[in-house]
Amino acid sequence: MEHQAHWEGSGVRIDRYVVGPFVNNVFVVRCTSTGEAVLLDAADEHDLLLEVSRATGVRRVLTTHGHWDHIQAVTAMRDAGIDVGVAEADASMLPSYDFVIPDGEIYRVGDLRLRSIHTPGHTPGSTSFLLEGHPVLFSGDTLFPGGPGNTSFPDASFEQIIESIDRRLLTLPPDTIVMPGHGLDTTIRTERPHLQEWIDRGW
Repeated sequence: MEHQAHWEGSGVRIDRYVVGPFVNNVFVVRCTSTGEAVLLDAADEHDLLLEVSRATGVRRVLTTHGHWDHIQAVTAMRDAGIDVGVAEADASMLPSYDFVIPDGEIYRVGDLRLRSIHTPGHTPGSTSFLLEGHPVLFSGDTLFPGGPGNTSFPDASFEQIIESIDRRLLTLPPDTIVMPGHGLDTTIRTERPHLQEWIDRGW
C-alpha cells in the first residue's frame, strides 16, 4: 500500500489520510525503528483506516475530540481489537472507548513519545498531542492556519479556546509544525503574531 509520507524525521514517519465528507485529517504516527504506530482520530472510511492500521501496526487510537466527524470509525476500530482513547470530558460523545486520556500523559509508540495537552474550547475535552523530540503538534480542531477552531457549538467556549491556544500551544517552539484536524499544516511561528487579531474579531 504505497503512500507518500506527510512528514519524516529521525525515527518517525507521519502519514496523513484525508477522509469523509468533512475532509478530516487522520494521522498515523509510526516509529520507524520498531514498526509500532498510533492513529490520531478514527474519523471516517473505516475500511481504509483498518487497512492502514493492519499495514502499519496501529494498536491504538488517540482521539483529539468527540465531534461526530472525528469518530465515525471508532466502533469498527474497536471491533478489530484496536484500543480507542479520549479525554474524559468528551467520552460521552463516543459510541464506546477503551481508555481515558488525561492531561500530560505520555503515550509511547516504540521509541516515540506523544504527550497529551488538554486544550478545551472547541469541545470540553479537546486534546492536542505533541510529538516530543520532534517539531510536530497535532492540534485537532483547536488551532488551524488563521485561527482557532469553531466555537459556535453549545458546549464550546471562545474564551476557553483562546486561553488554551495562548497558554498551551503558542508557548511551544516557533518551528513547531501544527497538523490540524482538517486542512493544511501551519507553524507556531506563523500563527503566534495573530492572537490579538483573533481575540478582537471574536472567532
